Amino acid sequence: MRWGARAAAWSAGLAAALAIVVVVSAAIGPVSLDYVVVGKVLLNALAVPTGVELGTRSLRIAELAVAVPVPFPAFEFTPIFDFAVPQTAETIVVTLRLPRIALGAVVGFALATAGVVMQGFFRNPMADPSIIGVSSGAAVGAVATIAIPFAIPFGLPTAAFLGAMVAAFGVYLLATEDGRTPVATLLLAGVAVQTFLGAVVSFLLLHSGESLREAVFWLMGHLHVASWDDVTFALPVAVLGFVVLFAYARDLNVLLLGEEDAHALGVEVERTKRLLLAVASVVTGAAVAVSGVIGFVGLVVPHVMRLLVGPDHRVLLPTSALAGAVFLVATDTVARSGAAELPVGIVTAFLGAPFFLYLLRTREVHAL
Repeated sequence: MRWGARAAAWSAGLAAALAIVVVVSAAIGPVSLDYVVVGKVLLNALAVPTGVELGTRSLRIAELAVAVPVPFPAFEFTPIFDFAVPQTAETIVVTLRLPRIALGAVVGFALATAGVVMQGFFRNPMADPSIIGVSSGAAVGAVATIAIPFAIPFGLPTAAFLGAMVAAFGVYLLATEDGRTPVATLLLAGVAVQTFLGAVVSFLLLHSGESLREAVFWLMGHLHVASWDDVTFALPVAVLGFVVLFAYARDLNVLLLGEEDAHALGVEVERTKRLLLAVASVVTGAAVAVSGVIGFVGLVVPHVMRLLVGPDHRVLLPTSALAGAVFLVATDTVARSGAAELPVGIVTAFLGAPFFLYLLRTREVHAL
């Protein structure tokens, strides 16, 4: 079977799995809902853009009490379906549960996408999206905003995203010499920067006072305060990043042969590495900024899908992205279904750590 047909078949199956998980997740909660009613509510929420106007939106810097109007396209949407559903069920699903589910799907999609690229980039299935300090940088930005809000003129997601970008590109600059970025040097620089930023986070936690609980909860990974604004922030970055990375899937395949062979086959190695690293870092940063540090999604999901669909990134990238969305929505449903709600990062780590140990005992750790 050609790679296109394989990718389409697997993606269709995973998309169907995602739809099922979304319906089940939206039906589960303090108020249980009928699956058929939830399905109708979700179908009613589907709409197509039928017009666009250029409006303005206030970009507010809360700590400085300044609101700056910026141009922003305002789309008009027309619903596709109009099923009769109870108003209470519609309110619960669309207002309370769907933003969290949508954010989980977007974050899982983004982390799995970045995980595939990082594992291919480093030619090691033990790599994950945070390997060059993206998550640590985001943690510094977020915890600093929580601990010393008067000193940070941005909201928490923006500060986390900026922290992630500074860390990622700082690691890149440290590892680059004479226009070349050796993978081994990049990895070592990432470990050093992560260690340093971990110390910064610990220092900030010691001085966070009454904000300690909030900071620790953010570090555990969460989706409980998800909003449509968070989805709007992360979704375009995840989708555009995926499109760019998928366009370089063939080059990523060739890079698995080694940089010298890739260069001989016509790949501009250093430029491709820069682009892959930059886009994967931006995608990871956007995901971490709205969800906190959620571990193992970008490690476990790509590796499982590689075992199922093979190493061809033209198939692996879309299937892993969809599988990441399914995985995180499912684990978040588990996280909020107990007597006491857990941060989703705890659940993903609980499931991912045993698999991580399994990888250490198998040959797949050493080569793709």
